[in-house]
Amino acid sequence: MVSAVTIGIVLGGIIVLGAIYIYNSLVSLKLRVENAWSQIDVQLKRRYDLIPNLVSTVKGYMKHEKSVLEEVTKARTSLLSGSMKDKAKASNQVSAALKSIFAVAENYPQLKASENFKQLQEELSGTESKIAYARQFYNDSVMEFNQAIQVFPKNFFAKMFGYVQKEFFTSTNKERGSVKVDF
Repeated sequence: MVSAVTIGIVLGGIIVLGAIYIYNSLVSLKLRVENAWSQIDVQLKRRYDLIPNLVSTVKGYMKHEKSVLEEVTKARTSLLSGSMKDKAKASNQVSAALKSIFAVAENYPQLKASENFKQLQEELSGTESKIAYARQFYNDSVMEFNQAIQVFPKNFFAKMFGYVQKEFFTSTNKERGSVKVDF
């Protein structure tokens, strides 16, 4: 016959192994969210590095559009500093400013024909796609993490170890509206 002590040891071992598994899965999900955010950061840095080249290429052609260039430069400077929320806001501002540059560029046929401008436009377009993908991956990771810390029994461990819900990367109301281009 199996003694009560043996059953107690086996049950205790199962509980300990379950707790280790839950803790490790929460750590893994938390690290996935952090990695996803760093992937957004990498793409934001790439865009940050491309913007001065775009501005210098465009400057010679767009002498009358100084405010658009200043807006892009101002948005760029706020891109790499601050919290995740600040960076998300700055990223949204940069996206809007870049849309303005490309819309205004339509008025400058020589600029549109410039190989340097075309190449920069393609690189920035590719970077914007990568940022969109990285945002989606981040939000998927946040959803999985937030779900894990709310379901039983992981919610007990999440509270015990101080895990709190992460914020989703969201767009602004302005970005959700239609783009208006005035010439």
